[in-house]
Amino acid sequence: VRFMIIAMAITPFIVLFPQRTWPRWLLARRRYLGVAAFGYAALHTVVYLLDRGSYGAITGDLIKTGIWTGWLAFVVFVPLALTSNDASVKRLGRSWKSLQRGVYIAALFVVAHWVFLEYHFSGALAHFVPLAALEAARIWKRNGSSRRQQAA
Repeated sequence: VRFMIIAMAITPFIVLFPQRTWPRWLLARRRYLGVAAFGYAALHTVVYLLDRGSYGAITGDLIKTGIWTGWLAFVVFVPLALTSNDASVKRLGRSWKSLQRGVYIAALFVVAHWVFLEYHFSGALAHFVPLAALEAARIWKRNGSSRRQQAA
């Protein structure tokens, strides 16, 4: 989750701190962070499967909101990870960026997975509120810039 949040926070950092070099440094490594997020998600899934131990136990868990939201997050992550390479960027062209925006959908499922498994919001809020605040600031700054340009 933390790798995913860091990867998602890079664009707001670039917009909010355009003169700084550290957001650009992060941008050059964003794909690595995203792939690391997927790697940890895959490891988390493998540990879950080993812990449950049987197909019946796994399918029985699917009625639990905390479980199926995790599976949906993982399903969204798979195409993102599979296309996180230069060949896919070249082959998909402009569609690549649209596909990678699926991380926002995955993030919503991750929050739901976390909240429904933990049965409280504190951990999820502590991780996702800063990201939401950065995204809101990014949108506010971009919209404010557009209004200033239109007024000029």
